[in-house]
Amino acid sequence: MSRLAPGTPIEVWFQDEMRVGQKNSLVYQWAKTGSRPRQPKDQRYENAYVFGAVCPGRDTGVALIMPYANTEAMQAHLDAIGRAVAPGAHALLILDKAGWHTTRKLDPPGNLTLVPLPPACPELNSAENIWPVSAPNLSRQPSVRRLHRHP
Repeated sequence: MSRLAPGTPIEVWFQDEMRVGQKNSLVYQWAKTGSRPRQPKDQRYENAYVFGAVCPGRDTGVALIMPYANTEAMQAHLDAIGRAVAPGAHALLILDKAGWHTTRKLDPPGNLTLVPLPPACPELNSAENIWPVSAPNLSRQPSVRRLHRHP
């Protein structure tokens, strides 16, 4: 940040990701008292990861649906955020310390500075408030349900 030209506009962005998809629950069935009927449980599950970032000051955001939460997915998200930052501005990206956020393999765009939060402080990340509202709608989207077929 010390290398920025005086007067460079600063944007504050908040980033987070969440898993959406299907994970089956317990199986119950009626049976005669004392019996132990077999009931196979579907052990399969399908999910995807939604990487999201918001800039409240500009009322804008960026989201990617990825098959995995890893360094490659995070790099794609950083690149998308970098393209969304206003021309000539510099963004501070506030994020937690997930392993794929802190790896040295990440190469953030030049207009982006990563600002990690202290451990166990999700309440400091405004992006955390998006997921309870969006998760029910996202998991019903056909594109999310089919994502596991497209690496």
